[in-house]
Amino acid sequence: MFAPTSPGPLPDLTRPDVGAALFSTWSVGTPERQRATVDAIAAAWDSRPWPAPELLSYNLYAGTDGDTLMHHSQWADEAAYHAFFRDQRQQRNDAIDSAVPDIKRLGLAYYRHYRGFQAPAAAQGDTTDPGLFVVVEIDFDDPDPQVRRSWVDLVIEALESEPDPGLLSADFHLIANGERHLSTDRARVLNYARWTDVEAYEAALAAGGPRDGGSSAWDRVRDFPARVGASSRSYRFRRSFVRPSASASASAS
Repeated sequence: MFAPTSPGPLPDLTRPDVGAALFSTWSVGTPERQRATVDAIAAAWDSRPWPAPELLSYNLYAGTDGDTLMHHSQWADEAAYHAFFRDQRQQRNDAIDSAVPDIKRLGLAYYRHYRGFQAPAAAQGDTTDPGLFVVVEIDFDDPDPQVRRSWVDLVIEALESEPDPGLLSADFHLIANGERHLSTDRARVLNYARWTDVEAYEAALAAGGPRDGGSSAWDRVRDFPARVGASSRSYRFRRSFVRPSASASASAS
């Protein structure tokens, strides 16, 4: 296992100035290449000026599978990301690819935050720092966004009535329509969940979730007719890059 000496702050997924939350996944093959890619990304970003004031934060996670990396960026609006994509993204990727060739980029999707669940302080106990991040993508066969909102509302109702002791928070995002290269043609919800540690998450998986005969809210979540599938990956936080403050930018110039 590895960790940067100064990974930086965790992102606030609920900040109101985020107009576009982008999530993408890379496959690099091995834990050694994971480490090398994180180092290459850090070098590419630390050696260049901050790309745009509309980029609020860029956050990097390493998959527990030893293969994947997740990128989560917070933008003030989607148009600013597309300007970055046209003018600056390839230069950074070229530098990363030069250090770690043959990275597979598996797709990029654009979301907006809808609702979040925060575990009560009493339930969190002494552990408030997440040791594991789990990202779940849930697909629906109905394109109406209200269908996805209704499902998220049910999940949060169930979490509030029957929380898992290892779950610190869960933030639900609705996929948004973007330009073609964003691959946002699916009716999808993304749940970004923070867990105390891998043991708590694995215990929740082993328990199979709330049992039959539990709360009616969980019954409705399970039986929701438009939900057609889900996939998940677990990660550990590796690095954040945060927009410099105006005062820091002025002093640097």
